[in-house]
Amino acid sequence: MSTLTEPPPGALPKNFLRPCLLLLLREHPAHGYDLLERLRPLGFSRDDPGRLYRALRALEADGLVRSAWEPSENGPARRSYELTRPGMEALHEAAQSLLETTSILDVFLSRYSEFVALGRERQPARPRP
Repeated sequence: MSTLTEPPPGALPKNFLRPCLLLLLREHPAHGYDLLERLRPLGFSRDDPGRLYRALRALEADGLVRSAWEPSENGPARRSYELTRPGMEALHEAAQSLLETTSILDVFLSRYSEFVALGRERQPARPRP
């Protein structure tokens, strides 16, 4: 059985799971197992479903998502989560913050690459909107 873990410490911003969940729920409402699967391309593995559900409960307590039980054709009812309006606003703020962080990291890595090759081609810094 695999769990939901983040990449090595420092590889992603702290609490990156929260904006990732908001993004996935912005794309479309989902239940926990679906979210576990959809988090994989964002750098998470599936080895801690408890962490996922704790994060979803915290997002719901903060009013950023809401949930409801939905009947399932193949088994018991499942809780489905969807983004709220405050959740959309929090997602936008998180995206802006990540964009600013990306710009800063691009400058740092560009300057560092003057001394050491990092082993992969860097994309040019993205223009800020």
